[in-house]
Amino acid sequence: IDATGKVIMPGLVDTHSHIGQAAGADRSAPIQPDVRVLDSINVRHAGIAKARAGGITTVNVMPGSGHLLSGQTLYLKLRRGTAVEDLAIRLDDGRLAGGIKMANGTNPQRASPFPGTRAKSAALMRAQLVAAQEYCAKMADRALAADKRPARDLGKEALCEALDGRRIVHHHTHRHDDILTVLRLAKEFGFRVVLQHAVDAWLVADEIAAAGVPASILILDSPGGKLETMSAN
Repeated sequence: IDATGKVIMPGLVDTHSHIGQAAGADRSAPIQPDVRVLDSINVRHAGIAKARAGGITTVNVMPGSGHLLSGQTLYLKLRRGTAVEDLAIRLDDGRLAGGIKMANGTNPQRASPFPGTRAKSAALMRAQLVAAQEYCAKMADRALAADKRPARDLGKEALCEALDGRRIVHHHTHRHDDILTVLRLAKEFGFRVVLQHAVDAWLVADEIAAAGVPASILILDSPGGKLETMSAN
């Protein structure tokens, strides 16, 4: 390739993407870890071609944040392909690489069965993680008789991957107290987490640093938004 007179720059990494018409959980429940964004990505969608043309080469494609847990994310290289597997980044064991999307704050709050308060949001997520811990322990116990093992649960399997560090939690969070709730849950259950958005991160920077948690801070230069993002101004 003759690059004479051209400018060469490294490819951009989008740590928080929704391209390819990505969609995750539906309105049936606030926590749906079995849902895979893999099964909804349209690799022929114009948004993917536009992102690639703009210099983005690697993306973390996630479902939205209207749920406490809206599904499994997928890491892609924006190479050309006819199926999502052609773009997927694979781990050493051949599995498709991806994380899991959680959220708190105002986005997941709505009528039952969704939470109506921040405290209820944390309580629902905590209960789900406790149930997953019990499931993981039983499935890993080789001394446990086959008839004593729980039935296979795809959602809890995904949470097991998060709890043992194989799947990173990408956590939508804005307000300083919501960020601390995420840190509290991560410490209690031992999962690896990246703070997504984290608008108020500067208010709790010491706590984030002490926890050793990275943040993907997204600031868009546009009006509007929600009250919990006021610090972005």
